[in-house]
Amino acid sequence: MKNRHTLILALALIAAASPVSLRAQNGFNIPFSQYGIGLTDQPYNMPTAFGIGGAVYTRSARNTINPFNPASYAAIEPESFVFDIGVNIQSCVLRNDVNHLTDADGSLAYLTIAFPITDWWKTSAGLLPYSSVDYESIQTRLGTDLGDVQTIYAGQGGVSQLYWGNGFNIGSRLSLGFNVNLLYGNITRAITYKFLGNDTTYALNSRSQKNTFVRNLLFDLGLQYRQPLGSRYTLRFGATVRTPRTMNVSDQSLSYTFYGNTTSEYLLDTIFPARGESDTYTSTLRQPIAVGLGLALERNERWEIDLDGYYSPLSGLEYREDPRYNLFGVSALRTAPNYRVALGGEWKGNPSATSYWGRIGITAGLYHNRSKLNLQINGTADATAINETGCGMAFKLPMRKGRSLLTLGIAYSSIGTIDLLRRDVITFGISIGSCERWFVKRKYD
Repeated sequence: MKNRHTLILALALIAAASPVSLRAQNGFNIPFSQYGIGLTDQPYNMPTAFGIGGAVYTRSARNTINPFNPASYAAIEPESFVFDIGVNIQSCVLRNDVNHLTDADGSLAYLTIAFPITDWWKTSAGLLPYSSVDYESIQTRLGTDLGDVQTIYAGQGGVSQLYWGNGFNIGSRLSLGFNVNLLYGNITRAITYKFLGNDTTYALNSRSQKNTFVRNLLFDLGLQYRQPLGSRYTLRFGATVRTPRTMNVSDQSLSYTFYGNTTSEYLLDTIFPARGESDTYTSTLRQPIAVGLGLALERNERWEIDLDGYYSPLSGLEYREDPRYNLFGVSALRTAPNYRVALGGEWKGNPSATSYWGRIGITAGLYHNRSKLNLQINGTADATAINETGCGMAFKLPMRKGRSLLTLGIAYSSIGTIDLLRRDVITFGISIGSCERWFVKRKYD
């Protein structure tokens, strides 16, 4: 009965969280998030992942869940139910060669569960943040023919990932898996032009606003293979593929004039859509093929070294708006190949140690993400690559005789450059992976 209640509670938490967007940041001003469907931090939004530098493709465990390679679910023990949840607290600094802005916030990082169907088939479900949009910038032009003009660029929203995955043991060394990912979320963007003078005879405040509604499916395939090397070492190989897909999204746009102050605005006239036209139209999202490869060397379940590589023709999803309704002009985002390399290591601790401190595991790693974004700057024809670099470490604290795990992680990441804009983030994360026995019939009450 207790195990049944645990399962019902976990499923209820995922169902309750799914209507809202889990975002990697809440309330940050992130100028880089204004492009496409926002800025994604996967896999660096999970303490167990950023604590090893994002080297995740070979990782699997009985009491934590790795949704970035669905083959890892096969490591879940028979007659076990795993509940894994994480929380992040972040401090962010935006800076260029003149100014800087500091902010801090916290959010629910992820929520996942996993359990066996049979001895060789395990299943998992969960909710992860996929991308976030949160930015506002103001430009003021002084002394134009119409007086001082203020232009406000603002956006908010994000996309979450609700997944269902399955992992299969094929013999004792090979495991395969797949994820079905539902991406959903709403993103609102607006450009506002305000005339700061009191005379509105020749100029009216105006705003162009667009809402994008994402409801789409993506599919991941995963593989993990273990090869013993003598009696002490094991070589592990991991691979993932995100299958290519072109999807439709719904956009809703509105342009209008208004008057009023910062607390009250009153609509005057609608510019778009015109009378009889629809304000809803269809745009596209394109997911190209994305491939991840991982290699790990493990010694006697005491330590291991992990190396990951990732490639995709572009970073994230390519958003293409119907050009007939492009209210914001040509996008500054350009496509270019995206590469990521991650190197991590783990000291697993000794589960038989007499001292608790001897049973604590430690992970650490670093990564470089080339062409995280590719922007056309100042009207140049060539794209400028915006790269990201980061590192992290975590302490893995066993609980309840090793069946549950508390992970405390810290990470640093930097994207962009000082001469343009750089975003530095320090993340503190806490995750709890609980592995409970269930579907076991007791012999005695």
